Amino acid sequence: MDNGGGSSEAAAQPLEWKFSQVFGERTAGEEVQEVDIISAIEFDKSGDHLATGDRGGRVVLFERTDTRDNGGQRRDLEMMDYSMSRHPEFRYKTEFQSHEPEFDYLKSLEIEEKINKIRWCQSANSALYLLSTNDKTIKLWKVQEKKVKKVFDWNVHPEKAAGNGPIFGSHVSAIPKSYMANGGCGERNFGCASNDSSFPPGGVSSLRLPVVVTSQETNLVAGCRRIYAHAHDYHINSISNNSDGETFISADDLRINLWNLEISNQSFNIVDVKPANMEDLTEVITSAEFHPTHCNMLAYSSSKGSIRLIDMRQSALCDTHSKLFEEQEAPGTRSFFTEIIASISDIKFARNGRHILSRDYMTLKLWDINMDSGPVATFQVHEHLRPKVMHSSKNYFMGLDNIHTLYE
Repeated sequence: MDNGGGSSEAAAQPLEWKFSQVFGERTAGEEVQEVDIISAIEFDKSGDHLATGDRGGRVVLFERTDTRDNGGQRRDLEMMDYSMSRHPEFRYKTEFQSHEPEFDYLKSLEIEEKINKIRWCQSANSALYLLSTNDKTIKLWKVQEKKVKKVFDWNVHPEKAAGNGPIFGSHVSAIPKSYMANGGCGERNFGCASNDSSFPPGGVSSLRLPVVVTSQETNLVAGCRRIYAHAHDYHINSISNNSDGETFISADDLRINLWNLEISNQSFNIVDVKPANMEDLTEVITSAEFHPTHCNMLAYSSSKGSIRLIDMRQSALCDTHSKLFEEQEAPGTRSFFTEIIASISDIKFARNGRHILSRDYMTLKLWDINMDSGPVATFQVHEHLRPKVMHSSKNYFMGLDNIHTLYE
């Protein structure tokens, strides 16, 4: 990922943004494979690592490279509150297969390998930890560098190794019989002489062993440390790490579960919006996020465009919210598509925890958690689609009127 910050001339030029959901350039007319479409993306807290997940169940990691040469200079500039002219550059680090397609035989349901969410965990001992999830299973991954050991010298030459004839001279000294365990020579004494005449009387001195082993290069290895499964009846739409570094939550359409990172076979249901009668269901959970600093607080959004802030100290089952954030509809603005475009797809706390940024179909909204009367700012994203939505809604209701007139 090079954003054009390679030279000083390029650094002075503004960035040119282009939307793409696949890696690499595509020629005109080239079809994009569905497994290559990016479905999740997440920066770590430092901003030095980027993780992406795709529909093929792969997780690809990138590492920032423009901070290595001038790291001290960058920190000084940040202390001076001076924006850098050099654009961030990310280099491919490693990738691994996180999820595979599965089949639930009890429900006759195919489970896709598509990565829905990725969340970074606290790093330890220069190893990177992250959570990834598909529709049903969450996995904890550890990515670390491992040194590859290479043998430079052996005790005997290959042509003189065992199996190529008896060798009486070697760097490995033979063990005398008088020092054998149990005072004799048995089958369990590997240094003993055998009845076979091909072995020397002092033992197997021709065994080829490494003498000089050095570490030359390092490879990145990703290993799955925990698998958190069988806790959601519906598709998982979000995961979020807690600031305590020990727990995280996972949310589906109707429930939010609390996990301990070290315990993979047990979780606690803290939010349940499933009604006794499913016909009474009016909204579903679309996203959930922990507060960045207060480990007892979290927020979740719904398909009706509302955000609920809850405090886990109030009760074990957080069926009531502390605050409700929703924007009141202006008179005469309700249409057939109102609930569709109002559904919040994702929410994110600001780093200080004071504000929440929500994303719905048409806008980005910034909320102050101390002011629940409405958003403090609204950013139009797809305003060019609003006339088309209103026109489609008008045609829909005109069609309903015609149907009613026809039946009357």
